[in-house]
Amino acid sequence: MKNSKKSLDIHREIKIHKKKLSNCRLCKNMKGTPVICSNSSSDILLIGQAPGIKEKVINKPFAWTAGKNLFSWFYKIDVSEDNFRKNVYMASICRCYPGKNIKSSGDRVPSIEEINNCKQWLDFEINILKPKLIIPVGKLAIEKFISFQKLHEVVGKKFTKKVNGISLNIICLPHPSGISMWYKKNPGKALLEESLFKIHKTKVWQNLISKEK
Repeated sequence: MKNSKKSLDIHREIKIHKKKLSNCRLCKNMKGTPVICSNSSSDILLIGQAPGIKEKVINKPFAWTAGKNLFSWFYKIDVSEDNFRKNVYMASICRCYPGKNIKSSGDRVPSIEEINNCKQWLDFEINILKPKLIIPVGKLAIEKFISFQKLHEVVGKKFTKKVNGISLNIICLPHPSGISMWYKKNPGKALLEESLFKIHKTKVWQNLISKEK
């Protein structure tokens, strides 16, 4: 009964949180409005960098090429995209599309000010959800929790840390961009496989597998 009430309280708080987030317009250089995940509670928190242009239009995290790659990785460890989206809370360091980088073919990296503006949303989600596993995807997301120079220092490992006073596991993934070569050849390819293996072994991931139909 207590757990049921706690779950209802979390859902209520997250619903209010998402309404506030959807109305956020703090960053004048961001394009469009915040992209928000559909579910309300999870022991797993996946954190990306920022939405892409397709995510902005569809209003769904990891909805295009990077998402196809990401969910193909999770399919290898027995979780479908549908199951993942239904049961895992998906967040990002910045919630709006930053726009194109005028000096390259990629998207603009959010500024420190924009990252700080968005910090309140992620901190709230960590505090209310109290996840057991955080999966940061890409350099910007990983840097939120772990200091590093090169991806090979963090991908393929499991870290146990306190985040906002909450003890949890962190397993990092490279960004699944279609143009990235890091995860397509060694050592990145092998380290990605090691991260996926470690994710698969966690109790919360096994619980997620049990929800497959």
